Amino acid sequence: MAKPRNLFTCCSLLMAIMFGFSSSVQLNDPDWYFWFPLYACACIVNLLNWRISAKGYIKHVAKVALCLGVLLFIKVVVEGYVRKIAGLWLLDLAERVVREKTGSLLVIISMVLHLVCLSESVDLKQRKKGKLLEEVLLHMLPSLILTQEWQA
Repeated sequence: MAKPRNLFTCCSLLMAIMFGFSSSVQLNDPDWYFWFPLYACACIVNLLNWRISAKGYIKHVAKVALCLGVLLFIKVVVEGYVRKIAGLWLLDLAERVVREKTGSLLVIISMVLHLVCLSESVDLKQRKKGKLLEEVLLHMLPSLILTQEWQA
């Protein structure tokens, strides 16, 4: 079994790569000014938090990314509801609203886990389970979407 710190490091690096890629593909988006800072902050937190344990700056950036993620998640859910594009639980990634909702939800999950990790009262087992759950959700999402498309 891998040590919890090694598992946390590996998961943080994988999430940093994913958020870095997500921020780079937002530059040609019409509303890039919303999504680029969200994914860039999430990438920075995941990239630096595994190596540097300076709680001050990283904690502030994580809180900003969490607040921005929650606001953008609410924006996307309301936009999908008003335009009747996608329901709350729809996982069809062909829709822009669903992709944005999924991305902001992943940022929210990641930032909550990092903020919990920065708090000192959480033991290593809870931290390990949280990051592992995030990775499982991240990798199970495409398979759920593919099975829904094949059934349709």
